[in-house]
This record gives sequence, C-alpha cells and structure tokens, in this order.
Amino acid sequence: MRAFGFLSFGHYGSAVGAPGVDARQMLHDAVDISVGADELGVNGAYFRVHHFARQSASPMPLLAAAAARTERIELGTGVIDMRYENPLYLAEEAAALDLLADGRVALGVSRGSPEPADRGWEAFGYHGSTDPRGADLAREKFELFLRAVRGEPMARAAENGYMSSAAPGAGLRIEPHSPDLADHIWWGAGSRESAENVGRTGLNLMSSTLLTEATGESFGDLQAEQIDRFRAAYREAGHTGRPRVSVSRSVFPIVDEQDRMLFGMRPGEGADQIGIIDGMRSTFGRTFTGEPDQLIEQLRADAAVQSADTLMLTIPSQAGVDLNLHILESFAQHVAPALGWKPNTEGPVEGDPV
Repeated sequence: MRAFGFLSFGHYGSAVGAPGVDARQMLHDAVDISVGADELGVNGAYFRVHHFARQSASPMPLLAAAAARTERIELGTGVIDMRYENPLYLAEEAAALDLLADGRVALGVSRGSPEPADRGWEAFGYHGSTDPRGADLAREKFELFLRAVRGEPMARAAENGYMSSAAPGAGLRIEPHSPDLADHIWWGAGSRESAENVGRTGLNLMSSTLLTEATGESFGDLQAEQIDRFRAAYREAGHTGRPRVSVSRSVFPIVDEQDRMLFGMRPGEGADQIGIIDGMRSTFGRTFTGEPDQLIEQLRADAAVQSADTLMLTIPSQAGVDLNLHILESFAQHVAPALGWKPNTEGPVEGDPV
C-alpha cells in the first residue's frame, strides 16, 4: 500500500430527534479535514457525489476550495454520476480544477449508484435512456467527456472568426485544456466485467464500495479478482501506462478509551454483508475495528488491499473535523506504516507497471 486517503459521503441534516450538521457546516468541515489530512501526510481526499440527497453533490466548488488551502494531497471524487452531467461542461470544469490544483486531481466517474429520485437525471434535462438504470446514457456521455479531456475537437470554428485565430471550419477543443488530466481519470467499477472494460479503455480503476456479485467468496477476494482482470485487460489492450487502483474500507483503529466507546465492535460488523442493489445480489465489505496490531493482521490478509496501490478510508464526516482527523492520524501512525505506507511529501503516487 503506497497511498491512503479518506472517502467522505458528505452527509448532513438531522436524524429524527437528533441534531446534525447543515450543508454549510458539512462543506466547511470537508475543507478543514482535507487541510488537516494534508498536514498529516495523507495522500488523498475523495468525496462521494449524490443527487436529490442530503449528501455531497456538486464537487467542483468543494475540490477547488480544498485545492486552494492544501499543497500535496490528491483531490478527487468517488464518483461523479455521468447520468447527471453535461460532458463538455464537466471537461471544462475538470481541466480548470486540475490546473488550479497543479495536477492533483483524481476524478472518479461512473454510471453512478441508485439515487433517491426515480430517473432523476431526466429532471436535469437528460433524456433518451432505454435502460431503467441509465447505464447507456452514462456510457455515451463518458465517451464524449473522455474525448474532450484528451483534447479532441468538439466544435468547428465559425466563418467570421470572432474571438478566435482558428481558420473557418477548423476543429476547436474544449478550453482550458489540462494535458495530463486524462491520466487522472478513474472509472468506478462494481463488477468484474466493468473492471475489464476499464482496463480496455486505459483508465485507472476505482473499485466500488460494493460489488454487484455474490459468489460466497469474501469481498476482498472478489475485489482482488476484479483487479487482476482489470490489469490483464489493460495489458491485452496494448496500453503501456502505469494505471492506479484504489479500494475503500471502513477502518477504525482503537488507540484510546474514546475510540473503544465510539467504535467498539457491534454484532455483524466484523463480516461481509450480502444485500440487494439494483435488483442484484451484492457483496458489501465489512467494517474493520480493533487494536492496531489486529487491524494490521486483517488488512494484510485482505487480498484486494494488498493488490491495490491506494486505500480509501470511509469516514463518518458528520462527526466533525477533530474526530475524523483523529481517525486518520491513528491509522497513519499505528497501522499504515506496517502496510508499507510512508507520509506524503511530494504529491500523488504513480501507478503500478502492468
């Protein structure tokens, strides 16, 4: 494990009978956690994107604010739901963000997970999907987005040449253009088949927090097979880059009595869970809670954690800045070094040769 970061769902609002942070506080906390994590040498700050929910939604303002106050930490999403996006406008925003952040962006995108709204992307003005999950729409948009990010012409210069030195009819790419942004694009994959598609496309792999498969194997073993298939497909497609691979886990080191009170293991938390999502039996990863030595042993035995280069720790963002930085610091001091990690002093890591 060469890198670890945090993955925040950005929850806000109140549960019944209990106070909670509002959207403003959630966003400010997210920036402050990113700043504190950067100072600890944590490698990445990644944020979920959901619509019509009291969670993080539009990521670009948040990531830009975090970029302005940090120096080395990678800033990204896990993941942007392409069903809801204008692909060319997203390409403009992503390029501007990558330039502002000096190349520290790790933009995770995908079809997205189930959302609260029924075909909510249609409320955003995007119609035409024949798939009840919108997968066809997401894939079509992503292909256009990737072409734009890579600098392909997206329009033709006008005859009058207004505000352009391009010859009439010449191809115009999206501006601004970030030359290395295409290397920072990740696809969030929830199955072995989708991971193979990522490899063939030549992107980085962001393995999902759940897998839409349930074979009886452990979540870590299923995910490790997914990673192997991704890397094999990447090689077979003739790509020669160094793709990154990330997995996410809920990990709570117990280093003091407060930790024991807050994170002491509850029934069922120490095992993978099987459930139904999008009508498919799916495997959800377990929660890791325990003394540092226990966590080191468990994570060393997790085949996917050992195979990936980046581990994302899902954090209880609504619990506030101090507690979340305590969780990250405990992991950084007492667990991560035994897994091969060193504090970040230079910026994003490189991927593995395949």
